[in-house]
Amino acid sequence: MNDQSQHHTIGRVMVGTDRTKTADQAVRWAAQFADRYGADLFVVQVILPQHPSATEFGTAEHTQAAAAKHELADFVRQLVGERGHALVVMDDDPALAIVRAAEQEAVDVLVVGNSGMAGRKEFLLGNVPNRISHNSRCTVIIVNTQLLADGYQASAAPVSSSQAEAPVSEPHMGARAVKIATVMAKHGIQELLSKPAASDIATRRQQAKRLRSALEELGPTFSKLGQVLSTRPDLLPAEYIEELAMLQSHVPPMSESEVVRVAEQELRVPWEDVFESIDPKPLAAGTIAQVHRATLENGDRVVVKIQRPTARAEIEQDLALLEVFAEKVGKRPALNQVVNMEAVFKHLSTSLQRELDFRQEIENIGRMQTVLADYDRLAVPSVYRDLSTGRLLVMEEIQGGKIAQAQEGPERVEAARQLLESFYKQIIVEGFFHADPHPGNLMWWKDRIYLLDFGMVGAVDANVREHLLLLLMALWKEDTVFLSDVILMMAGSLDRSDLDVPRFQSDIGEMISKYRTAALADMQIGPLLQEMSGIGVRHGVPLPASLTLAAKALAQVQLATAQLDPTLDPYRVAGQFLMRLMMKRMGAALDPKALVYQSQKLKVRAERAVEAIEHLIGARPGQKLVVNFKANSLEDTVRRTGRRLAVGLTAAASILASGLTATSATAANWVSVSFGIVAGLLIIGLVLDLTSRR
Repeated sequence: MNDQSQHHTIGRVMVGTDRTKTADQAVRWAAQFADRYGADLFVVQVILPQHPSATEFGTAEHTQAAAAKHELADFVRQLVGERGHALVVMDDDPALAIVRAAEQEAVDVLVVGNSGMAGRKEFLLGNVPNRISHNSRCTVIIVNTQLLADGYQASAAPVSSSQAEAPVSEPHMGARAVKIATVMAKHGIQELLSKPAASDIATRRQQAKRLRSALEELGPTFSKLGQVLSTRPDLLPAEYIEELAMLQSHVPPMSESEVVRVAEQELRVPWEDVFESIDPKPLAAGTIAQVHRATLENGDRVVVKIQRPTARAEIEQDLALLEVFAEKVGKRPALNQVVNMEAVFKHLSTSLQRELDFRQEIENIGRMQTVLADYDRLAVPSVYRDLSTGRLLVMEEIQGGKIAQAQEGPERVEAARQLLESFYKQIIVEGFFHADPHPGNLMWWKDRIYLLDFGMVGAVDANVREHLLLLLMALWKEDTVFLSDVILMMAGSLDRSDLDVPRFQSDIGEMISKYRTAALADMQIGPLLQEMSGIGVRHGVPLPASLTLAAKALAQVQLATAQLDPTLDPYRVAGQFLMRLMMKRMGAALDPKALVYQSQKLKVRAERAVEAIEHLIGARPGQKLVVNFKANSLEDTVRRTGRRLAVGLTAAASILASGLTATSATAANWVSVSFGIVAGLLIIGLVLDLTSRR
């Protein structure tokens, strides 16, 4: 019954081709399908015009199209005889041309292969089926032409689009472990992880080069691991940091079909529903993702960041192996003298997992937009959040050029100052900063500097920020002793008895002198902080990891500002920013609400202090400190001092209360006057007590 019904409903079958080998496989499949139901077969070939039809070249193209129709007719006749019909159409859009042909011929079923229909439009390969199925009014069958070309004997039944994706075979973890061990042995892992003499710089450099070579040979994932480690001078020696910073990820770009597949998996619709076009040439191809220019259906120019299909699996596999390695050998004393494997693994795992989730980058961009809101010469690209996911990021395209190409003028000078100051704000105030502001991530457009790529950001906790504020003020005033104390506080080494403090202060002083006597363009706070970190490591007082990353970011951004404005004094910018920051904090402290809050805190603390003194002198019942003095005069002195301290604290609290009630709009005038009188009487009594009983 069902077959009989289908015989009546399927009378016309159409299939598209561009006469490539794989496309002709779809034609043969369609011929079998049409033969099963005794249907007519229409084979349509779309030729893309290269020249206007009115020109001589256009006329030649039409002649070629006529010849192509004769060849196609012969091919179709061989397949299905008189039931075959050949159509040749010249059109810029193969997908819509096939849909229109199907409507004109009133076909019942439209067959299309999943490849072999590439056209002049970019990223059309592999997506003509999607556009046809989306726009056609008849039944559409997508067949896997690759399986047919490989000799697969398919029955005349539809193949779902999911079947078109070849299964991805993941490398076995054991095989990968063997590969890693082989490469490390080849480059001499024992030598790499041995600790040379502190003075043997040449040996350390040689070891670092061999480590870089090993990481590059192990592939993109390990290259990425090395690049991440190059930002952590607190974890690796300086020679290793310099060498790892030179690592390059030799990653072949993804194919067009891979890019489209990931995009459509994330968008949940054919990419043509969202994008008018996507540039097939990537702007950048990295270990985790690659970036393409694109145009949305509404005409907006955007950039699309697409994660590699195998990125997460490969990185998580290598991280699992590194975790095993860290557990096995990380506790060996000899290795820990070279590198802290547990800290390395923790940092790598956190950084890479964060980069694998583009939603984290989206949040970073949003947060940075808020941080830069006060700077009219700085901006970040806007994000199309409704089109972005954990593996797909769609952002506004910044259509400018490198910042060094910015036109001379006051806008360029002001942008340089704002860029430098913004990083002081990011690090000192917000505790959140762009951790990789190299020239490639800074673009000039519309008289603004745009910060790009927020996959790598840094965080500084409140305690380190407070110390950093003191550190910059000490640098500004060239106070070597105080600067040394601040560094020791940040490193938690103030009470170190084994530290040669005079030598440490001397090294810090030499560093400050060197930078302050340098040329203006060389007076960079970022490199200075990096050298300061190096001094700390040499003396066994390493600075916090967040500060070393901040120093690297400052060093990069100050090189950029020096390009924009060589006369810019980073110390002056830092000093002016710090002064405004301190004034702002003082203004906040004088806010009536803040004053009331602080007065209440002072009141509670004063009461506790009085209670403690009363317990101490025995004026309050309860557990008290009992001390037997042989000298009665000493006991009297303690009691007298406690009484004077209590009176003084009460007087101070009365003065503060008088000031607060005087500025309040709700308190009566007599309240502030009463507090003032009480404070005056207490002060007079305290003065009399001090002068009469010495």
